[in-house]
Amino acid sequence: MKHRYGSRGILVWLALILLAVPASAGYMLTEISGESAACIECHKMQSPVIYEQWGDSKHFRGNIGCFECHKAEKEDIDAFDHYGEVIATIVSPKDCARCHEKEVEEFVASHHAKAGRILGSLDNVLAEVVEGNNDFVTPMFPMGISAAAVNGCWQCHGSEVKVMDDGRLDPATWPNTGIGRINPDGSEGSCSACHSRHAFSVEQVRNPENCGKCHMGPDHPQIEIYNESKHGVAFRANIDKMNMDSPKWIVGEDYSAAPTCATCHMSATKDQPVTHDVGMRISWNNRPPISIRPEVSDAKMGLPGKDVSWEVRRANMQNVCINCHNQNYVDAFYTQYDGLIKLYEDKFAKPGLELMAAAKPLMKQVAFGNKIDWTWFELWHHEGRRARHGASMMGPDITHWHGTYEVAKHFYSKLIPELEELIEKGRASEDPAKINAADVLEAKIEEVLSSNNHRWFNGDMDPEEKAKRQQRMEEFKKRYE
Repeated sequence: MKHRYGSRGILVWLALILLAVPASAGYMLTEISGESAACIECHKMQSPVIYEQWGDSKHFRGNIGCFECHKAEKEDIDAFDHYGEVIATIVSPKDCARCHEKEVEEFVASHHAKAGRILGSLDNVLAEVVEGNNDFVTPMFPMGISAAAVNGCWQCHGSEVKVMDDGRLDPATWPNTGIGRINPDGSEGSCSACHSRHAFSVEQVRNPENCGKCHMGPDHPQIEIYNESKHGVAFRANIDKMNMDSPKWIVGEDYSAAPTCATCHMSATKDQPVTHDVGMRISWNNRPPISIRPEVSDAKMGLPGKDVSWEVRRANMQNVCINCHNQNYVDAFYTQYDGLIKLYEDKFAKPGLELMAAAKPLMKQVAFGNKIDWTWFELWHHEGRRARHGASMMGPDITHWHGTYEVAKHFYSKLIPELEELIEKGRASEDPAKINAADVLEAKIEEVLSSNNHRWFNGDMDPEEKAKRQQRMEEFKKRYE
């Protein structure tokens, strides 16, 4: 370990006498540890905002200070000497588990804690190669790394924090509060991704905007969906009735004006405790091209949730819903949601995957090296997800205009024409293998477009369906006469 700072200087007893306590706290520091008292004496001047935030926190009221969270062992890879005390900059879930064992156990078992495993995936190929380069050089990345990945993907999903020889953290990987951060002590996750230091305000965590740092944008616009939904509208209209800072925050007991993200996915009900595994109330995983049940994705990641069925998780969520809605309403909502999942899957996702598989021999074998790669990626990764997420959270505009409309428009106006271009190029190549692949792809396109879901595109709508469309048009005209 290297000494990067001078001697401690101020005596602990003097620090205890001189400490200024924030007026908002209303407590006297009589039991704070000597180590933390010494930290505070300096940081209240060097980092006054951090000191103020801590002084207004439950940690302060519980006499939990800087040292209790930041203390480390000499053998820890990221430990360093700070005025005679061995500490670490990063407070990992393993550190938080000293006091919050149950919460950390739940969190570590969740997809949130595993978000850092995206590193090296197809999404990161975009940020590291397609969008980026290797011009960002740091001590731990002497060959360079993409600044697009560092400032984008890693800040939500989490970086793999690298410790340099002098004990400092590599600037490509720190600062970082990505929720799936891979920490020097081997733990996964970042509690401060949601519980922003150093106040760790429960009121902030319950606020929808807290989730919106990451859950937003073209591929998973949950905060935009929430804001559009009746839930979001009710929250903004009644925020003063939400009792957000209440220590006990049970829907139907402590508040009833609206739900937030935390209400539905994490917070207590009359029958359920708080959970830090946000997947325990989700009955579809809408991240892949085709939605899968959450226990399937948990099994792939080796998580204990593999043993919790989607039916149990749906019942958990319905236990939240039933506080504001009756069972018929809740059941009907899920019928609508499941219907949208099936529509997207049957009409676009499954045929799209089959078409792309048939097209592969005719494509340049480099990820995102073909125009059609971008079309298909955005169709499922952006537009298909938006449609599914929109339906899951009752956001009709995003479900339709930013979801299924975009999926359909690009399926018919981009994907199919681009597949036909591949057929033409394959046949013009005079390569027998590509000519054969072109024939296979053409047959697959014909099969897809002649199915009931797509035959309208060929001007071959089912006569019964055509008559029904005509009838609806007449009804529309009469309605506005």
